[in-house]
Parts: sequence; C-alpha cells; structure tokens
Amino acid sequence: PASADLVGRLSFRETKTEDTLIDLAPEIGAGYVELLAANPGIDPWLPPKGTRLVVPGARLLPSGPREGIVVNVGDLRLYYFAKGAPVRSYPIGIAKDGYATPLGVTTVRSKRENPPWVPGESARRDDPKLAARVEPGPDNPLGSHALYLGWPTYLIHGTNDPRGVGRHSSRGCIRLYPAHIAELYALVAPGTKVRVVNEPVKLGWIGGELYLEVNPNAEHSLELDETGKLPAAPVSRDLRAQVSRAAGKHAPRIDWARVDAISRGRFGIPSRITGTAPAPAQARSR
Repeated sequence: PASADLVGRLSFRETKTEDTLIDLAPEIGAGYVELLAANPGIDPWLPPKGTRLVVPGARLLPSGPREGIVVNVGDLRLYYFAKGAPVRSYPIGIAKDGYATPLGVTTVRSKRENPPWVPGESARRDDPKLAARVEPGPDNPLGSHALYLGWPTYLIHGTNDPRGVGRHSSRGCIRLYPAHIAELYALVAPGTKVRVVNEPVKLGWIGGELYLEVNPNAEHSLELDETGKLPAAPVSRDLRAQVSRAAGKHAPRIDWARVDAISRGRFGIPSRITGTAPAPAQARSR
C-alpha cells in the first residue's frame, strides 16, 4: 500500500537461457548486489532458466530530512525529494575496496552534459598510460551527465559500464545507470542539498503497521559483490533496540522472531514486523 515511508514496489522476473544476474541487473534497472541479497541461494552466473527472481524495487526511506538528494550507501540507493513530487529512487555504484564514498552534507555545485574526465592521482597510479584528460565518449567513465559536488573530486555521474552500478565499483564517486542520471540531471538544479548516509537498517510505517528493511552492512555487501555469497551474521542487539524505539507504544505487537529472521536474512526487502496486539490478561481469563 502507498505510504509516506515507502517508495517503489516489488516485482518479479523469470530468467531466460544464459541470463546472468550481473547482465540482467542493468536490463531491469536494478542493482547487482540488491538482486543477490533479495534472491539468496541463486547462482548469479548460472541461474536455471525460468528461475523467478525478486526485483527489490520497494524501499523504505532513510531517516532524516526528506529534501534534495539523499544517498544511502547502506542500501546502494540514491533518493531524490522534490517539493510536490513523488520521491524517486535509483540504484547506485559506490566506492570499491580501498576507497570511500564520503558521508555528510554538501550541495550540487554545478552540472554538465558530456563531461570530460580528468583522471586523479589514484587512477593514474593504477594506469600510468591514462591521458591527462579523457573527452566524452565510450572511454569516459563519467558517462553522459555529471553533477559536481561541493566535495572536490567527488561526483554523481553516469557510466560507460552499466555493470558497475549497484556495486562497489568506483573510487568514491556515485554512479547511476545512463537513463537514471539523465532523468536526475534534468530535475536537479545547482545548489540542491546532498546528504550521504550509511543506513543498512531502515524502519517505516505502512498502513498502520511497522515495516523493517535490513540490508547487508558495508563489509558484507562488499563480500556479496565479490563472491556472490552473503556471510552469516548473528542477530544484532542494537537492531532490537532500534526496532523498540521505532515501535514506541506498539512494541507489544512486534513479532520478534520475524525481526530476528529479517536480521539474519538481510534481504533488503521491507517486511511487516507488527501483528495483532495480545489481549490483556484480564480479558483472556474471561
């Protein structure tokens, strides 16, 4: 059901012969890591023909102000809030192992179509043959559009390799699919606030019920990206406290067994965790 705390919807896709999740993700506009998390036990390289995949397009919104651009590295998603318009959500690529996408608040300083790429020190160290400046085209990793941030050297941009979106693939910049960055570029003006957070756990109310979404944390998300497998993790005590705070007076209605199962699964899918409130003891005794 519609909710101020929810964006998007779940859908499903059946695999065809020779489909791989890393190639299928760009085709359906989902992120590779989120597809893996939502479909545990499926071989990302050899899913049997006719496998029914969950496409996790439904997302609870991150906490905090709902304005401008909110990037959540905890679920590999970018959210755009504009006054009087529905929120938009896009899968993103973020920093790979050894690099970091910065957290905090900045703004969109400027934007540019067909941006040139000036490789930084780390890129030139990795490939000394790189040109000092790469003009727009198939060899330019910025793609067709770029939003320049108040943080020097960090951008929100497109890509010349869609297989890197929804993954840990950059040196810190935030990558979107070509169609998504073109859409976002047309909507965003210089001066727009950008807030980058790390929230793998999110809670929200839908139809008077509390929903929980748990994504792999940074370490486990990277391992899932690299190996296709999600490591086991114990139930978090901090998560139980977070759920209790969000539930407030409705805490007696929480299905704690379901909370624990979601915590272990880390599917990245909003799931209901409240049920029917237990009857008072006096009423049950009658």
